[in-house]
Amino acid sequence: MERCQAELVALVDRLRAEPHETEWLEFKEAKSSFPFDELGKYFSALSNEARLAGLDCGWLVFGVANDLPRQVVGSGYRAQPPGLDKLKKQIAMYTNHQLTFAAVHEVQYAGKRVVLFQIAAAPVGIPATWHGIAYGRVGDSLGPLSLSEIDTIRGGAGIEDWSARPCVGATLADLDAAAIDFAREQYLQKHPGLAGEVAQWSNETFLTKARAYVSGQVTRAAVVLLGRPESERLLSPSVASVTWVLKDQQGTDRDYQHFGPPLILAVGQVFSKVRNLTYRYMPDATLFPKEVSQYDLWVLREMLHNAIAHQDYAKASRVNVVEEPESVLVTNAGEFLPGSVEQVLVQDAPPAFYRNRLLSQVMVDFNMIDTIGSGIKRMFLKQRDRFFPMPDYDLGQPGQVCVRITGKVIDERYTRLLMQRLDLSLADVIVLDKVQKHRPLTEDEFQSVKSKALVEGRRPNLYVSARVAAATETWDDYVQKRAFDKDYYKRLVVGYLEKCGSATRQKLDGLLLRKLSDALTERQKAVYVMNLLQELRRNRVIRIRPGGSQRGPNAIWELHRPEQKDMR
Repeated sequence: MERCQAELVALVDRLRAEPHETEWLEFKEAKSSFPFDELGKYFSALSNEARLAGLDCGWLVFGVANDLPRQVVGSGYRAQPPGLDKLKKQIAMYTNHQLTFAAVHEVQYAGKRVVLFQIAAAPVGIPATWHGIAYGRVGDSLGPLSLSEIDTIRGGAGIEDWSARPCVGATLADLDAAAIDFAREQYLQKHPGLAGEVAQWSNETFLTKARAYVSGQVTRAAVVLLGRPESERLLSPSVASVTWVLKDQQGTDRDYQHFGPPLILAVGQVFSKVRNLTYRYMPDATLFPKEVSQYDLWVLREMLHNAIAHQDYAKASRVNVVEEPESVLVTNAGEFLPGSVEQVLVQDAPPAFYRNRLLSQVMVDFNMIDTIGSGIKRMFLKQRDRFFPMPDYDLGQPGQVCVRITGKVIDERYTRLLMQRLDLSLADVIVLDKVQKHRPLTEDEFQSVKSKALVEGRRPNLYVSARVAAATETWDDYVQKRAFDKDYYKRLVVGYLEKCGSATRQKLDGLLLRKLSDALTERQKAVYVMNLLQELRRNRVIRIRPGGSQRGPNAIWELHRPEQKDMR
């Protein structure tokens, strides 16, 4: 332990001895506190600057003056419990790919506390972001990285646009005529003002305008989208295909089919296999069911188009569409470059970089995707408008992006809430969707919906609040989570005793316990029933039959006849 502290003291001295404050090194006094958002920005900036400088890590030092000779002044930042314990997790919540500090060291330097934040260089080819923005240093100031610096981080790591490379050996004859015709139709929908010109273009001119044919060479992007089925071999060892798999309730594969180029046509073929059944549910309290398809076709196509556009083709992996009884799962190889779906929804802007830039641009021209950053958000909005669960993005599996669309109502309370409360923001709907799926909430999410009285209970056992349940008329389900009005239980007891004449405590427990809130423990339920019976007894509504046991499970309860009329 002593040696470790000695090494850290020596590290502080080495950093203080730097002739000037470099872009990957920052000193702050932070005598008592430091803004959390500012800390996150420094994390992003120092991580990116370390990558640009070719270093393994950058450093942020609290407790040392910024001006030379960089005097050690000591820092009280998070000196009290819980201290620095949760800081790494808190930072990871707002960075791409859950990046966080490599290490946080507390050092006693001549009796003064110094905090060293070790910040790993940004991942290979991917700038580190804070709330979706990649920061950097310009002298002593923080600011967004320039586009040239972003390109340097990407290009300097050996990342190239796989889709823009010429497909060796491919000619225009390797492209499918029907696919080109379909691409023309879609191009005209995207560029209606060019209708007269497009009709006069040859295939070569059209593909050149669409950037799929560059300098007389067929690009890999062109083969992926427009190639004949046999042209996939020209991409080897890469794979450009989509696999549809049908699974049953037990997760057993029941059927499958592979679809190769041209993928612009394969998308429709894939979804012709998916069973999009009619789904019926009862909106509000009406007796007439609402009929909708299980899946919105635009949402399904957007999922698959995104997977094709952002697939890491160098990994020789297929895009998969897995159809399950009540959901469709789409997976593709490659990290989710924006890092966080939440940030994509908040920013509602184009991502700073793309894995397959040319392929994405061609797909934009062919009306398959857009690059204004709204595709994912539109998926969420469409699901909200249909009163269905939100899309599920699973980014926890390294090197893979998984998106699931559920084709059924999970929680009727959630569905009726969306019907009644059209004023809810998309952010609130997403959090409520997490609640219905029993997913954990961040502290900010919890405080947001809690402050608006949209949920009740204690984490992790959250449920729709009484106010919302009342507004959406979902009492039949709500009572499973929250107790009825006490008078309801009293009437149950009185009604039972009127019908049966008497009952043991065991009988009354059987009547009441299963109707109490699931949020209560068994002990709490038992105490509630005991207090309820004693209150009825004090009010002379019921009594213990004279002559028998006066307490415990052997006591016989009956109505107190003089007061019976009061409860009817």
